[in-house]
Amino acid sequence: MSSIRNLNKSALLKNSFWGIASSGLQNLFLSGFFVIIARQYPTADFAQYLIANALYQLLVVFSSLGLGQWFIREVVNTQDKAAVVNSFFKTQLYFGLSFYVVNLALAFALYDSSVVHTLAILFGFNIILDNLINAIKSLNIAEFQQVKTFKILIIDSFLLCLTAAVLYIYPFSIVTLTIAQIIIRTITINLFLKLGSSELVSLSGILKYKVRFGAVKSLVLANWTFVIIGSISLLFWRSAQIIISKMLTLTDVAIYGVAYKIFQIALIIPFIISTTVFPSLVKKYKPDNLDDLRNYYQQVFLLYFSYGLLAFTAVYSFSDFLIPLIFGANYTNAVYYTKLMFLTVLVFPTAILQANLLVAMKLEKFDMIYNVVSLLLYLILTFVGLYFVKDLMVINLSIFFSFFLFHVLQDFLLVRKGVTTIQHVLMFYGISVACVLGYLLLVNLTNLYLAFFAIWLLIGIGVIIFLPKVNKMVKGLFSRKAKLEI
Repeated sequence: MSSIRNLNKSALLKNSFWGIASSGLQNLFLSGFFVIIARQYPTADFAQYLIANALYQLLVVFSSLGLGQWFIREVVNTQDKAAVVNSFFKTQLYFGLSFYVVNLALAFALYDSSVVHTLAILFGFNIILDNLINAIKSLNIAEFQQVKTFKILIIDSFLLCLTAAVLYIYPFSIVTLTIAQIIIRTITINLFLKLGSSELVSLSGILKYKVRFGAVKSLVLANWTFVIIGSISLLFWRSAQIIISKMLTLTDVAIYGVAYKIFQIALIIPFIISTTVFPSLVKKYKPDNLDDLRNYYQQVFLLYFSYGLLAFTAVYSFSDFLIPLIFGANYTNAVYYTKLMFLTVLVFPTAILQANLLVAMKLEKFDMIYNVVSLLLYLILTFVGLYFVKDLMVINLSIFFSFFLFHVLQDFLLVRKGVTTIQHVLMFYGISVACVLGYLLLVNLTNLYLAFFAIWLLIGIGVIIFLPKVNKMVKGLFSRKAKLEI
């Protein structure tokens, strides 16, 4: 209870509560947009839209060169904020222009479809706009002004949903829809520049600021670990649709798109909390005294773990009913693949936390190595698996096992650094397995709906009875405060 009270007084809940509420509204509109176009367009058109969108999203991952976390850390710690801001924004503009060209080259090299080519040309403009928007979002995170970001993103998502709703009155092509998205995105960035960013940011200031090629090169080379981390972190999801489009069918592309959309929605809360957690981890990290950082990490870890378990059980229990109801009978098969995808949510939220912790401790090189190793495992499992079994199941299981390995590697390093202990790590995996197996047993004994409420009733009772003892045991694990260095 003292841990909960401490969290309540901290910036974590104060900055995250409104963020979760605002993001819930935003994603309600975005989900409405996605559902409407999934239902209103033929599966083939919808799949081609997802392919072009996946290409753009894949390039957006690379175009920022993963420097968002570096920028947040620099803004928090530097005195000359204006120079850092203008330099970062100008480089992001250059990166966006460069990767727009790469987007076009990939679209024409990988696909023969004229529709995909046209959509890629249009979607490419979003790379430029998104780079600037993401830079502003990172600045707002560093200044704990996320409320500005969410207000404008709600407007953006509402306009998108409104545009899709017009399809019920006046149907138009998927290309026209994409043009409307570009127009809305342009409106959004203008709102960000005028109302939703720090006084340090202005369009004229960005355009006038001169950045030498040598400075950009030095920035990238000095922070190449962030480049790799930022690029790899979303490659699992973005590359999957490209792989599916080349090795499976357009129907599989659409089904995966539905499953991934639901997964995205489930990750809203941990990602929002992370925007507050990361700057806090940076401030709390003191190499000569890890007590404050360790206590904060343990408290937030419990929140992330609980949410992952809640998301898995909720989707497993209710997706059979909700997915066909929301997306239509054409996507009934998405239920099975959505459940498989949600195995990853059991480890993904805490992996986000631990990745942020490693960066805060300036251990991003290890985080980069772990990202590379897990990505390689994912690609090996995916291509070998699809060679033998032409099924989406291969993609979902490959992602799960790669993130599981990623989490284990993080655990190993954090134990070595004295932030956590082997006992705590084993407790996490043991409780996770016990809860999932217990839940599946309840499903077999009762039904999907009763099992959900039963498992959380049992967990609630267990928390009331055992939480004080667990807290005492966890504190005892760190009583020696040993610092182990690699």
